[in-house]
Amino acid sequence: MGCNSNPKQKGIRICNYVSMADKTLLNLFDRPTEPVFYPKGDNEVFDIPDEYLTDRFKPLGHSLTDRVGGGAKKIPVKKITLPDISLPLQLDKRANFSLFLPFHRSMAARLIEVFLGMRDLEDFKAAAVQSRDRLNPYLFNYAYSVAIYHRPDTMNLNLPSLAEVFPDKFMDKSLFARARQESSLMDDQREPIEIPVDYTGSDLDHEHRLAYFREDLGINLHHWHWHLVYPHDGPDSVVKKDRRGELFYYMHQQVLARYNMERLCNKLGRVKRFINWREPMEEGYFPKLDSLVASRNWPPRFNNTKLNDVYREIDNTKFDIQDLERWRDRVFAAIHSGTVVDGDGKFVELSESRGIDILGNILESSVLSINRNMYGDIHNLGHVAIALCHDPEGKHLEGFSIMGDTSTAMRDPIFYRWHAFIDDLCQEHKNTLPRYTTQQLGYSGVRVASVEVQTDKLQNKNKLFTFWQQSDVDLSRGLDFAQRGPVLARFTHLQHRPFSYKIMVENTGSARMGTCRIFMAPKFDERGLPMLFRDQKNFFVELDKFTVNLKNGKNTITRKSSESSVTIPFEKTFRNLDSGRPNAGVQLEQFNYCGCGWPQHMLICKGTSEGFACQLFVMISDFNQDKVEDKSGGPRTNQCADAVSYCGIRNKLYPDKRSMGFPFDRQPRAGVDTIQEFLTPNMRIVDVAVHHANTIVRPGVILENN
Repeated sequence: MGCNSNPKQKGIRICNYVSMADKTLLNLFDRPTEPVFYPKGDNEVFDIPDEYLTDRFKPLGHSLTDRVGGGAKKIPVKKITLPDISLPLQLDKRANFSLFLPFHRSMAARLIEVFLGMRDLEDFKAAAVQSRDRLNPYLFNYAYSVAIYHRPDTMNLNLPSLAEVFPDKFMDKSLFARARQESSLMDDQREPIEIPVDYTGSDLDHEHRLAYFREDLGINLHHWHWHLVYPHDGPDSVVKKDRRGELFYYMHQQVLARYNMERLCNKLGRVKRFINWREPMEEGYFPKLDSLVASRNWPPRFNNTKLNDVYREIDNTKFDIQDLERWRDRVFAAIHSGTVVDGDGKFVELSESRGIDILGNILESSVLSINRNMYGDIHNLGHVAIALCHDPEGKHLEGFSIMGDTSTAMRDPIFYRWHAFIDDLCQEHKNTLPRYTTQQLGYSGVRVASVEVQTDKLQNKNKLFTFWQQSDVDLSRGLDFAQRGPVLARFTHLQHRPFSYKIMVENTGSARMGTCRIFMAPKFDERGLPMLFRDQKNFFVELDKFTVNLKNGKNTITRKSSESSVTIPFEKTFRNLDSGRPNAGVQLEQFNYCGCGWPQHMLICKGTSEGFACQLFVMISDFNQDKVEDKSGGPRTNQCADAVSYCGIRNKLYPDKRSMGFPFDRQPRAGVDTIQEFLTPNMRIVDVAVHHANTIVRPGVILENN
């Protein structure tokens, strides 16, 4: 096997290892609380040096490992001296892990640094095997996954879905006793276990109408996966990505826009910003989740709970609500002055091109924040304050609630109120920027003549259709100390019929290129009145963005909904490591990185039985103004066609020079009050209705064409 050095990461050798080496690394995701010497994967066992055993098992030595792993195929693991991991070891093995807690982030950053520093795959495997049983499983899984994503010699690894490894983060706690019972049967005797649709609340709580959105597995996996690709802390090689702060803003802004559209579909008002932190939170939430690692329930939040100052020695965390207020005021002051102060006391302009990126890094705040001492850690510690509101001083030895975990936070209604506040800060900056002129918005000689949407196999035009779909996910990877073989959980989620766009474009000039931008927003507000554009612009959800070639004269552009630049296919959200695996090389890298993305089954809103009125917006912008001259190196074939709008491209510049959310990211020009008044000839809107059928389609059943 050939090896070559990578100039960007000194000391790491990139080797063309066979797929067997890949598989052995993936075995470390199996059964996260079972010791590493237990059989993994396809009845394989790591043949580890006695020194790698934890203190509990070290006296038993190979007599134990031979007995447990007898008959299994042995995977050799070399002996190395592990760098200092004393910091990550401070997190108890039975605790939960939070990327929002600064102490936990520092632990993860150190572990990522250690894993990235291993000079080749064999050393990397040895370091991971040696540390796995000593570390908190959640912390290990996160740092190990980040390292695999960012090491140049592990790009071809296909990571398992977090729902497979830690199903307790996504499913009703009552499920697991039944799952273990099913696992005791022969494989062909096992039946899928259905997850109840309404297990966290009832319709007596009006917020429960949105449970199908907040608790969707794909949506929560997207949020976890995005933070995996874009870590808060760690070496520059994993954190410092092009327009990272702006992408933090835009991805969450789009989540909020989608959620608000769902609220209108369910006859609820838009999200109210959580801005007064001295008043109680009206919304309660009882997650009904049970942490299998921590062996305790995730804490609920009762209605009308108040935030308090946080002082928890156990988490090495101390801050006051007043700290959050002080940081908020400083951010507002910086926005209105148009400048921020960096760590050296110098003023940095919040410019049109870089301002939102600087602000996004400040708000999150990642290690890229221009001045953490000045502007603090408002986004993360806001999550922490909410997540610990039930036990802010640790008097009752309670852990944080689901708002403290990136894989569960989106289940909680307060998540959207908190991010409505974060988005409000970003919009405050956007509102200070010059408004787009018709020249900036237009594309001379290009006119969008017509737009229509066609649902596959149906005759209805400009009508979209949604329904409930059941799908299965395999829990067996996360069921420790249970019999092997698949154990399926069956969950019900929103789904839509596939559809296509047909766009007619007239080009009176020579042949050229354009960028087709497709958005959708509600037509009416909560009162049933047409939306004013200044409100509607923040409701526009990006559905797709792609490059088009325009010949002189008339052009017909067709595009399938499944080709969206925002979403990933269902198979990638809930992919199985043992099936659907692409060929080696670049395809594997794309398959992996594109695991980041909005789930395709949630591309459009639920709609209503009578048809939810929306407006579909199409724009053809000037490609010469959109294109990015990427000099970052690497073959263009490394590009990923999925979900670039939310996730970017691995090791590349963000593939659109315009501001994210263009053309809806700024206040409209003077005299524009409606979407019709906003349009230029290279734009067009069409009324679209989203119809929902309250029917459930079983797995493998094809919906009839009616």
